[in-house]
Amino acid sequence: MSALERPPVAISSDSYFFEKDKSNNILVMGVGNYLMGDEGIGVQVIQEMVKYKLPEYVDILDGGTGGFLLLNCFEAYSTVIFIDATMDGKPAGTISLIRPKFASDFPSALSVHDVGLKDMIEAVYLMEKVPDIHLFTVSIEEIVPMSLELNPKVKAAIPKIIKDILMHSEKLHLKKA
Repeated sequence: MSALERPPVAISSDSYFFEKDKSNNILVMGVGNYLMGDEGIGVQVIQEMVKYKLPEYVDILDGGTGGFLLLNCFEAYSTVIFIDATMDGKPAGTISLIRPKFASDFPSALSVHDVGLKDMIEAVYLMEKVPDIHLFTVSIEEIVPMSLELNPKVKAAIPKIIKDILMHSEKLHLKKA
């Protein structure tokens, strides 16, 4: 894994997800509010992953607080890996992998003004085809409004979660092959 600057892809329309067959690719999507400190860890991980030379089967997306606007991604990809913050009582920076079977298995929204990941997933489960969903969470202790700064323990988890995501993606890809 080498850090290599890669220009970010700006997606301005839904057609991006349908221009080529992405069913064999894995979408890694970071969600959260970048302006709420640790709550934006999913987005911050994606911004760091832009610097890596990623396998051809891994696509990354800064999902921000897009909510229902992200639903079209689930039609294009058969496997989706999420990254999100959680206030689960574990020490800050703890990384967990959850294999949610139901929308209720997802953490509740941390930002009260946003449609949370759980709400979006409830809509996904109503769709005709539901992708294989994996969720990496990073434990946080607090939300700091109007802050870009991460708790040092949360920030220190970024390289490890990227390594974990890439290893998990490789396993999933090899399983598909």
